[in-house]
Amino acid sequence: MAKLKIKTGDQVRVMAGENKGREGKVMRVLIEQNKAIVEGVNMIKRHLKPSANNPQGGIAEREAPIHISNLTLLDKNGKPTRVGYRMEGDKKVRFAKTTNEVI
Repeated sequence: MAKLKIKTGDQVRVMAGENKGREGKVMRVLIEQNKAIVEGVNMIKRHLKPSANNPQGGIAEREAPIHISNLTLLDKNGKPTRVGYRMEGDKKVRFAKTTNEVI
């Protein structure tokens, strides 16, 4: 299993697929599947059966996972960047390759 460079809370842009160009915040990372759920991106409709919580049933929209390879991290200027790692003292930190700043 590869190390993922995108973490929960990161601001990302979709680089490929039908949602190309859309941006959002990573809500959850599914490490085993190499996928992430991004806020407001890759929306699907889910049919709900009537239940005690939702007596009417109906159709709900929610985010579907999107593959990590189709996402790129955005730096503080909102530009796509690659992620690097370096040691600062005794701590390993992520940094944006475009601005060289710690993420």
